[in-house]
Amino acid sequence: MTDRYNALVVVLGKNIRDDDAKPIIDAIHMIRGVTSVHGNVADMDAYIAEQRARAALEAKLLKVLREEGT
Repeated sequence: MTDRYNALVVVLGKNIRDDDAKPIIDAIHMIRGVTSVHGNVADMDAYIAEQRARAALEAKLLKVLREEGT
């Protein structure tokens, strides 16, 4: 038996303005089977989480680079 999805999530590479997102939202609306599309407004919590993840990744990368030079 195959899985059945009730929703798909699209994640943008960076935050974009709502008026710049309109053509993307309109295009997604045109896909057969799509009943609704709405944007998720970026907020301070999302920004903090992104910055923490970036800092953790940078720390791991620096650690690997330092170990490789040893």
